[in-house]
Amino acid sequence: MLTHKKIIGYAGAGAFFYSGMYAYIAGTPFAFITYHKVPAEYYGLLFGSGIIGIVITNLINARLVHRFGMNRILAGGAGFAMISGIVLAVNSYSDFGGLWGLFLPLLAFVSVTGFVVANSIAGAMADYPEQAGSVSALVGAIQYGSGIAGSGLVGALADGTPWPMGWVIAVMATGAALCAWLVISTSSKG
Repeated sequence: MLTHKKIIGYAGAGAFFYSGMYAYIAGTPFAFITYHKVPAEYYGLLFGSGIIGIVITNLINARLVHRFGMNRILAGGAGFAMISGIVLAVNSYSDFGGLWGLFLPLLAFVSVTGFVVANSIAGAMADYPEQAGSVSALVGAIQYGSGIAGSGLVGALADGTPWPMGWVIAVMATGAALCAWLVISTSSKG
């Protein structure tokens, strides 16, 4: 399965995205509580808003996937994640917008999970229905395993600012978009 370009493309889109998600999970407690002085009891509200965004995009994805196709939604979601990541990196480096300059692009990035993750797994399995279980397990392992890279990089690059988190998310979201666009360009299904 690791020799199938499309499986690797779908797995790569999800893996890069998950790496960015784990950077978010590792970096936001410091960025919000320590750097921006958000009281710890309010951190859950900021983090939970991303979960609401994920639920919303999952519901939207379920309604739109039959109309636009999983590849277009995956590519659009990954592209939006990339733009959000780049804005986040700029804001986290310059401190533009303060807490809101960090929170809003993070919310946008996290919310597109409903477009990227489901479609990357479904896309990988679509061409190999006889091996769907194996493909799903492989893609899931690659995606979740990649989280180690995202959270590890945030810790390794820590410099007392949110910049390492922003940089890692921007790079990983760009990787997800490039993989998704590669999949789109080599795939004939929607």
